[in-house]
Amino acid sequence: MVLPCVESLRLVDHHCHGLLTRDLDRAGFERMLTESDAPTPAGTTLFDSNIGFAVRRWCAPVLDLPPFSGPEEYLARRREIGVDEVNRRFLRAAGISAFCVDAGYLPEPLMSASELGTTCGGTGHDILRLERLAESLAVDIVTGQLGVTHFADTIRERLAGAGPTTVGLKSVAAYRVGLALPATRPTDREVTAAAREWLAMIRRGAPIRLASPLLHAFLIWTGADAGLPIQIHVGYGDADLDLQRCNPLLLTGLLRALAPTGVPVLLLHCYPYHREAGYLAQLLPTVHMDVGLAVQNVGRRASAVLGEALELVPFSRFLFSSDAFGLGELYLLGALLFRRALSAVLSEGIADGDWTESDAARVADLIGAGNARRIYRLGEPGRETTAVTSSRARDSLYCAAEDSRTGPSS
Repeated sequence: MVLPCVESLRLVDHHCHGLLTRDLDRAGFERMLTESDAPTPAGTTLFDSNIGFAVRRWCAPVLDLPPFSGPEEYLARRREIGVDEVNRRFLRAAGISAFCVDAGYLPEPLMSASELGTTCGGTGHDILRLERLAESLAVDIVTGQLGVTHFADTIRERLAGAGPTTVGLKSVAAYRVGLALPATRPTDREVTAAAREWLAMIRRGAPIRLASPLLHAFLIWTGADAGLPIQIHVGYGDADLDLQRCNPLLLTGLLRALAPTGVPVLLLHCYPYHREAGYLAQLLPTVHMDVGLAVQNVGRRASAVLGEALELVPFSRFLFSSDAFGLGELYLLGALLFRRALSAVLSEGIADGDWTESDAARVADLIGAGNARRIYRLGEPGRETTAVTSSRARDSLYCAAEDSRTGPSS
């Protein structure tokens, strides 16, 4: 059962990605249901998983099919009505009013932030991936447009020049080097030395892929100087991630050092370290969190995960995100399962006399939309993007910097 105060929420998805604009065969569809980059073994299917059953139960009716329609029937119907209509239906059914979109991973053209918002009568906003900014600058230096001594200042200038539609920044240090980042602010001399070493590796043929703990820390500090909220991937993610290096407790020193800046830091996904993230969000008033893509992946267990995540974190520091990538179904499941899970947690508190119905409604609004609107200042004029990022041409040299993974990006 979904509480009326939760059902009526126009959610703000503070971390998500674009959608594919082409139809998929069964193998392609199933690849989008997992963080693995390996093919499903013969004789097995990802429809036999929590997320697979969630697709059959909750997504089938949106396509005018009975709940629990079989995979082949479901995918045939999906192809019949076409990807544009599929995306439109799922985005509208999700009940999301604003999308904060990380377009830092574009293996192919995807729907942009503007297109996502327009499709469902909402708004789209840009999240700038810090590593992509550094890698773009590396291209400029390698091709002789700038000198390495300008690395630090140019990063600062480009962040300062980000337009009002850029409402936040994101670090994927977890994928590259883990989260044991230096807590102290790097000096410009240290940054230049680290950049020179990285660029020398590129000139020797290494891919343009930042993987320097010091430079990742520098980017985060520079983002804080720019005053923009900083998202940091934590925990569960794609196959090229080493999960044991993604415990948010490894960030404790850096988060403590950043706290005096007052800049919000948002720990994304966090599973299975969601309790550790909750501790940090209670400890440090600048730290916030979500459980992101864990919700749709754990399916019917979403209320258990959300309940654990909310044990310690102040409700003013918890946000909704879907981390949807590629499939419209993931927007629906992220929103629907989140509503069900949040309703279960709040209903239990009402039944036990731990809070009133009006308290529950206020908390639901904070978590579902209010916290994100406050942190990203979404109500200010000019924050909505109109750029169609799916059609942007990308520098051919920079394309070599793209991650090699084939699964959905986080």
